[in-house]
Amino acid sequence: MKVDGSSDLVGESGTVIEGLSEYYRYSPPAKVAIGEEREREREGEEELFVPPLNFAMVDNGIFRSGFPDIANFTFLQSLSLRSILYLCPEPYPEANSDFLKDNGVQLFQFGMEMCKEPFVNIPEETIREALKVLLDVRNHPILIHCKRGKHRTGCLVGCLRKLQRWCLSSIFDEYQRFAAAKARVSDQRFMELFDISSLKNLPLSFPCSSR
Repeated sequence: MKVDGSSDLVGESGTVIEGLSEYYRYSPPAKVAIGEEREREREGEEELFVPPLNFAMVDNGIFRSGFPDIANFTFLQSLSLRSILYLCPEPYPEANSDFLKDNGVQLFQFGMEMCKEPFVNIPEETIREALKVLLDVRNHPILIHCKRGKHRTGCLVGCLRKLQRWCLSSIFDEYQRFAAAKARVSDQRFMELFDISSLKNLPLSFPCSSR
């Protein structure tokens, strides 16, 4: 049998035939194995880095997202995180806790109940304490997340932006980009009125430190 103009024959299973292209150098069973291996490699490449919902970089060493699940763990490993700042009151899932333990990541939890208008109760002191953790470069790289990465995370990032002297229109624009149709006037009002005076002595530069 001729293949690609060659007079060489394909041999028995697993036999390498010289002078042929890589695909044709093996008999059908071997070619199937090669194809399956390459398919697994392609699937592995697609699954390697899956960021959590609403993932974005906030500043050097600071990231934000919705709640990570198992599919996101390999991506999170690529960030070499030192800390996660979790803004929900519910206990951290066992799989996530195991991931943190296996990768030496510290969990800071500041449980804030999900606030829905008109019953608004954004705890200012909790935001203030969370900011202190966020601004401490010893905790970087750090990931901030709540459930969807919209409201609680958006408020914390918005208050950080006030410390960074962003104008309100830019702060609101960033908040709305993640909250989209779920944007809340109460969240924006909270960010506008948030008092940063007690935090002004904290450092505002974030050189991303290696582990």
